[in-house]
Amino acid sequence: MGDPLGARATRGGDVNELSEGLGWIADPSHWGGPDGIWTRLGQHLQVSIAALAVAALIAIPVGLVVGHTRRGQVLAAQVANVGRAIPSLAILSIAFLIVVNLLPGSDLAFGPLPTFIALTLLAIPPILVNTDVGIVQVDGDTVEAARGMGMTGGQVLRKLELPVATPLIMTGLRLAAVTVVATATLSALIGGGTLGRFIVDGYAQQDTPKLVAGALLVAGLAILTEAVFAVLVRITTPRTRSRGRGPSVADHAIRARTGAP
Repeated sequence: MGDPLGARATRGGDVNELSEGLGWIADPSHWGGPDGIWTRLGQHLQVSIAALAVAALIAIPVGLVVGHTRRGQVLAAQVANVGRAIPSLAILSIAFLIVVNLLPGSDLAFGPLPTFIALTLLAIPPILVNTDVGIVQVDGDTVEAARGMGMTGGQVLRKLELPVATPLIMTGLRLAAVTVVATATLSALIGGGTLGRFIVDGYAQQDTPKLVAGALLVAGLAILTEAVFAVLVRITTPRTRSRGRGPSVADHAIRARTGAP
């Protein structure tokens, strides 16, 4: 067990605490077992991926419909703004209270279910807004030209608007993913697992290396998540004539409809 947090802070041991945190992570004995790094990382990824997937299944279709029809945009924007304005801890607390009242005495109230609900609610706004904006920003003249060539609304959405909007949709997913990964840490405050368990337990036990290790692990996972989605955004960005890399997605969509070479 490390020295009390206050005592170590008065000695200005920031560098030592960082090295001790890294040493705690490097210790093989801290990786296995029910409270090991692998277990907590698995819990963290499981709830994060599940929440992000459900949020995407909700927000992307709604964003596509709203952006394509131009109906309900004000309502969608207001809902998204309200969701972004409420602090993460408040959303987690509300979700916890709801589950506790709906399922009194259930183990689900402590950790997984409230965390999943809260993370899903947090992930919806950036995905919804970016999907809507991605569809709306497609050039109106190109859309009208596609309709004039006989493309139906569904074809315009699938072959023209969706491909052009994909980079913005992926950006929304990236923002949501980083938010979810960082916020999943709070699950430990209501008895859940995740990497946040090391931070909460380290503070409660006055075990500075464990606390610092938990913070480093969460930060590292968030940075890795950002990097992975940044690559995905780059991969899904359509090539354009302005970059000298061939025809745009809009050109491909219209050519697919007309049969032009």
